[in-house]
Amino acid sequence: MYHFDWLQRHAERTPYKLAVVDVHSGRQFNYAQFNERANRLAAFLKDELGLEAGDRVSILAQNSSDYFEALFACGKMGAILNTLNWRLAAPELEYILNDCSPKALIYEPEFSETVDVLRPKIDCQHYVVIGDEAPEGKWAYEEALAAGSADGVKSPRLTYDDTWAILYTSGTTGRPKGAQVTYGNFFYNAIGIGMAVDLTSQDVNLNVLPTFHAGGLGLYAAPTFHVGGTVIVMRAFDPARFLRVIDEWQVTVILLVPAIYLMLAQYPEFDKADLSSVRSWGSGGSALPPSVVEQFASKNVIIQQGFGMTETGPTVFLITREDAVRKAGSVGKPVMHTEVRILDRDGNELGPNEVGELCVRGGNVTTGYWNRPQATAETIVDGWLHSGDAARYDDEGFYTIVDRWKDMFISGGENVYPAEVE
Repeated sequence: MYHFDWLQRHAERTPYKLAVVDVHSGRQFNYAQFNERANRLAAFLKDELGLEAGDRVSILAQNSSDYFEALFACGKMGAILNTLNWRLAAPELEYILNDCSPKALIYEPEFSETVDVLRPKIDCQHYVVIGDEAPEGKWAYEEALAAGSADGVKSPRLTYDDTWAILYTSGTTGRPKGAQVTYGNFFYNAIGIGMAVDLTSQDVNLNVLPTFHAGGLGLYAAPTFHVGGTVIVMRAFDPARFLRVIDEWQVTVILLVPAIYLMLAQYPEFDKADLSSVRSWGSGGSALPPSVVEQFASKNVIIQQGFGMTETGPTVFLITREDAVRKAGSVGKPVMHTEVRILDRDGNELGPNEVGELCVRGGNVTTGYWNRPQATAETIVDGWLHSGDAARYDDEGFYTIVDRWKDMFISGGENVYPAEVE
């Protein structure tokens, strides 16, 4: 199976369909325009900067439509996008940049001081500043697009095992590791979560999660682009603007993290907002307290709890709308084309109501960690990714994430998990 250009196909079939709206800048692009901009960036990277398939392009920026142009431009020419967490300090970014060795760094002007600190410490040949202007010796993003051909480049023959992006995990132990997110991972995530929430080309997704994170790229932005829907990109969460955008653009699908739901619950104007257009509310990133599920359900907002990892594209589970309140606290059942099992420390598969390590297998699972063969071998065994999360499933087959597997300790012969004690 070979990679196909999602934007190009939509530009051919539905060129005038609205693809993306950037709330911060006010820009809007249909699929023909969006595809052309990604084509121009791909041509610029290849023809002007001399990048080839497999070269890395790092991006240090907050949410914008430009971020997704960079993602799809890399896909068109076979380069690998490395998304940088802009919340990290310069020494942390220095480690990541030296680990993945990008040939080009795209960044927003607000991070200029950080880039100036990093520049003598990393081996990066080209710098592109998002916007219309750039200091001498660097390219302005819009200038770069103008220099690239609207026809793009001849796409290399890429398989679904080729890496499209490198996302560095936060790293609970030691240095962060760069998870290789392949074209297949993006595709199978689009299918898995897309089927779980019935995504179609008529859907409008509001994306407010940070795009340097797997959630910001994959829930539900990339799957919405895959089906030819519309993505509304917010730079950062603000409750008042968030609610206005939902109403203005008649948003239909949203995935948030529990912290945002808690902020919404405390926002005085929340009860007055018109949320009737939203047919699917999702939650991920951490456990959503059952009390919050019930609180929102009383307002006729049904939140579907899910679970995923950077290494799984990211979706593994999403509970159905019908079971979301009845089984509050559970992440539901695996999405399509994803297998899971629970193992004890000896590798034995466990049954209902037994806590063990969650293991995942499927087309959404990473091929491994960049430059970390030992970590890859320890994490992926016989095709199964060992998540490091403790989980169980009940007699109905609903899964619950209990805690981090490595956090478990033994007291009086019993397994004890700090999260359950809390």
